[in-house]
Amino acid sequence: MKKEMITLKVNGESYEALVKPNSTLLDLLRDYLRITGPKRGCDAGDCGSCTVLMDGRPVNACLVLALKAQGRDITTVEGLAPGTMKLHPLQEAFVEHGAIQCGFCTPGMLITAKALLERNSQPTEREIRAGIAGNLCRCTGYEKIVEAIKAAAEKT
Repeated sequence: MKKEMITLKVNGESYEALVKPNSTLLDLLRDYLRITGPKRGCDAGDCGSCTVLMDGRPVNACLVLALKAQGRDITTVEGLAPGTMKLHPLQEAFVEHGAIQCGFCTPGMLITAKALLERNSQPTEREIRAGIAGNLCRCTGYEKIVEAIKAAAEKT
């Protein structure tokens, strides 16, 4: 299978990568670039554990071919507070409100919440629940996650 060279930005850094036509963005991030925040969950776009921002919009990295990332700007959970020793306000709120348990869904949940708050800086509880509907969590029951997102919105 012939590989193709792509260039992209991930968390503000430029990368070049030689990818197979059938490689996903998740494969590229985790296996080639060693960016492990996006998690491999269902590989079918159902769980949201692999959610990243592509040009500011949340996408399931398991469903996007790596070739589609050509020239794009990708943000993973590692890029929420790049180059600082400080957490992003969403990360702080997740810690403060106990919204992290096993942590598997957390990266995708944080990225989805970031996109939500960029679109709507003061969402209602109903809007938060609708906004994170594509991200599955089997530990917290969502209540603490919703509280954390609401708290982060109030801080900004």
